[in-house]
Amino acid sequence: MARWAIYFVCLLLDVSVAASLYRGYLSGWILLPLAVGLTVLALYDRLQRKHALLRNYPLLGRARYMLEQIRPEMRQYFFESDTDGRPFNRRQRAVVYQRAKDVKQTVAFGALENMYEPGYEWAAHTAFPLKVKPESLRVTIGNTQCRQPYDASLLNISAMSYGALSKTAVLSLNGGALLGHFAHNTGEGGISPYHLENGGDLIWQIGTGYFGCRDEHGNFSPEVYTAAVAAPSVKMVELKLSQGAKPGKGGVLPAAKNTPEIAAIRKVKPGISVLSPAGHTAFSNEYEMLVFLQQLRDLSGGKPVGFKLCVGRKDEFERICQAMINTGIYPDFITVDGAEGGTGAAPLEFTDSIGMPLYDALAFVANMLKQYKLKEHIRIMASGKIITGFDIMKVLALGADACYSARGMMLALGCIQALQCDSGSCPVGVATQDPSLYQGVNVEDKRVRVANFHRNTIYALAELMGACGYAAADKINPAAMYRRVTRTDIRSYEEIYAPDNGRSNGVALYPGQTVNN
Repeated sequence: MARWAIYFVCLLLDVSVAASLYRGYLSGWILLPLAVGLTVLALYDRLQRKHALLRNYPLLGRARYMLEQIRPEMRQYFFESDTDGRPFNRRQRAVVYQRAKDVKQTVAFGALENMYEPGYEWAAHTAFPLKVKPESLRVTIGNTQCRQPYDASLLNISAMSYGALSKTAVLSLNGGALLGHFAHNTGEGGISPYHLENGGDLIWQIGTGYFGCRDEHGNFSPEVYTAAVAAPSVKMVELKLSQGAKPGKGGVLPAAKNTPEIAAIRKVKPGISVLSPAGHTAFSNEYEMLVFLQQLRDLSGGKPVGFKLCVGRKDEFERICQAMINTGIYPDFITVDGAEGGTGAAPLEFTDSIGMPLYDALAFVANMLKQYKLKEHIRIMASGKIITGFDIMKVLALGADACYSARGMMLALGCIQALQCDSGSCPVGVATQDPSLYQGVNVEDKRVRVANFHRNTIYALAELMGACGYAAADKINPAAMYRRVTRTDIRSYEEIYAPDNGRSNGVALYPGQTVNN
């Protein structure tokens, strides 16, 4: 109701001025410019196509941009919640906006003020920097069991479903992927027409609900899957075991977002809340999972397949590695999702207390694959609050080959972190199925911003690598990445995450952690 209140205010003001002029009051002539100005400005905001917030909230949305003109980071304090506690969270978000808008990306008042606080991280540079070409920062995903390898960017769009996001948001993200030559993960909600319209590269994520490839009973359907995966835009297939924000819990599509169109795409009933099961019905153990992955690869014509997980029990992942050796079935990639990942549909306890953080999980998975001599077959994708070029550099140092970003892409798209993702009332039209809100997203403008963010972030990564003397992404050394553990104790990533820091039957553990055999 608040978004329409401004029209009533303008109308009331116009009527009052007209009445004053009719009666010959001087106040009518005084208020006339104000009434006309506000009315014209409100209409302009509603009709313009560049800013979704202004289009959806005429006049009211201008407060955000006024504060931005005063100080670029001030909008963070008024409009964006700092929920993760990272000391440079707001600063990173400001960088996203600058890169998406393709504007100046410098800071006038020097470095961070928390350099002597625990948690601060940095990379060691070289006195003899190199020139790294941004276009070279790509990786081929697909082992010898794959017949259609994919040449992937080091930065891609993380899994966000149509249903959670609006159709205009999906169109904008996929359009940006097409412009920037990077991949767009569909999320577990299936492949929608809006994923296919632009022709941007897709990574089709298949979750426990098998949306887009299920039969009338909700089980996996090889026939439906085969028809959908044949789309030229589908470059890889990702089997979702668990999600960092809510590992061990299935996805949720609220009834308000389950429109007839979305229900048809997911092959469910419209107008009801759709709750995905916590686990898969197509398999029940690591051996059956690998056989299922091979089935997905065969039915796709040999496209790269992999699985996504938030690491929980380390012995389970070790058993998966052993099953790979025993069966000879190797996924083309594994996506490691950190527990710090976000979602609009997770209970607080799951978000805060379940799952392993990204850096610990990534180092463990990379060490485990190397120990079992599986790394030559498998690429590692990393996901979990990756926003800047330095974030990418850190996960590459810990063993990742490429990564996803959800938050960065959302901010580039226009998200202001209003925290209304599950309510259907996203003020900028990104996470809603309300036509009056999502029509505010100008796809032609936003897809360029998404592509800008990707291009400028990859460029920043290339510059960082060059400054540190790394000619290629696989040369980044964890020994050159540092973290202040206490105010007086500094340790390198190699010291913190080294594979020989405590072992139990070959399993890399946390530093200092031991297990009795």
